Amino acid sequence: MKFAITTLGCKVNQYESDAMSNSLLGQGYELVKFSSIADLYIINTCTVTEMAAKKSKQMARKAKRTNEQAIVVVTGCLAQNTPDEVKELTNADIVIGNHEKSKLIEYVNNHTSHVEDIMSIKTFDEIGNSIVKTRTRAYVKIQDGCVNFCSYCIIPYVRGPVRSRKLPAIINEVEKLTEQGIKEVVLTGIHIDSYGSDLENVNLLDVLKELQKIQLLKRIRLSSLEPTVITRDFINQVKKMDKFCHHFHLSLQAGCNKTLIRMNRKYNTSDFNRAASLIYKQLPDCSITTDIIVGFPGETDDDFHESLTFVKKMKFLKVHIFPFSKRKGTKAYDMIDQIEKNIKSDRAQQLSNEASKLTYEFLDTYVGKKVIVLTEELEDEYMKGHTMNYMTVLIKDENIIKNVEITVTIQENCGTYLKGIIDE
Repeated sequence: MKFAITTLGCKVNQYESDAMSNSLLGQGYELVKFSSIADLYIINTCTVTEMAAKKSKQMARKAKRTNEQAIVVVTGCLAQNTPDEVKELTNADIVIGNHEKSKLIEYVNNHTSHVEDIMSIKTFDEIGNSIVKTRTRAYVKIQDGCVNFCSYCIIPYVRGPVRSRKLPAIINEVEKLTEQGIKEVVLTGIHIDSYGSDLENVNLLDVLKELQKIQLLKRIRLSSLEPTVITRDFINQVKKMDKFCHHFHLSLQAGCNKTLIRMNRKYNTSDFNRAASLIYKQLPDCSITTDIIVGFPGETDDDFHESLTFVKKMKFLKVHIFPFSKRKGTKAYDMIDQIEKNIKSDRAQQLSNEASKLTYEFLDTYVGKKVIVLTEELEDEYMKGHTMNYMTVLIKDENIIKNVEITVTIQENCGTYLKGIIDE
């Protein structure tokens, strides 16, 4: 039987899609492109924004149009949040929640749907190891769930409480990945800051220390963190690890304290500035990327410009910008002073313009310098790769192979990426 799978949303979803694919391949299924005729279609959905939810439903309907006789399975956060609506609007054959992904084959074989109350789940669900295709970087899920309940975020309601993966299971998966050729792993989860809070005597630093010991592993990268994780001790510890990538994705969301309070974030701009300053001081080559929401309910022009000014001070490598999207079930959904769509779009464009300047300025400091690049994939006539601090580098050399670390001299700043030549 042939199956196809499409994934919307975060890296956790991508990891889980890879694991589901791996399970099906182990049962003799053949993986094909989502646009192809298949016997089974899986749509791993997202509901973090209205657009993500809309696209998730569209993909489910597309699968049914491609082959009316196929079994269409809708899973993920949208399915978890509104299973009845999903089934009605997409005509899906099977709807399963996030906790049911590990038992996908069982639900397909029995042709049944089920969505567990995610808030009742207390332990990490071992969905299975992720697939290694042709990638040189692999995502490894170490945690699920979040209890922060930011006022705009639906995720705690569709991912449930914090559940941490046991350390031996993490080590085992990373060792297997490196044996298959993976050089870099990205530790991911819904809120990896809270890793270990539900276990005894283990935290995120313990994970990093153990992975540092794996001989074949070259790089350890972290997914999104909050600035409260960045303490002097944390930085001093990771500074000793030669495999730790000097790149932090610190989720800011707003550079205005009034907005952060309404968002129910657990820090203020002073906390963020302290964390960023500590990183830049102790790890001078480190890059920081971030997320910003514009047009949050009640955000005045002055609030936005305060946020914009703060962003410009932080010297980010990249800023991911999201116009606020109302999600039913969150506190922000019913907040007064909702911002009009055209204002949100205008603010997003203003911030994007400034963010582009920050990216250019950061990259420009590397022109003429030597960097180490892990090669990943061929794009036209260039080999693409990333540095330890997450700059994208293209190298034009027909003799380069992927999945190797090479020293490159940077020759050109192209705005969002760099070009260089192999150092002789």
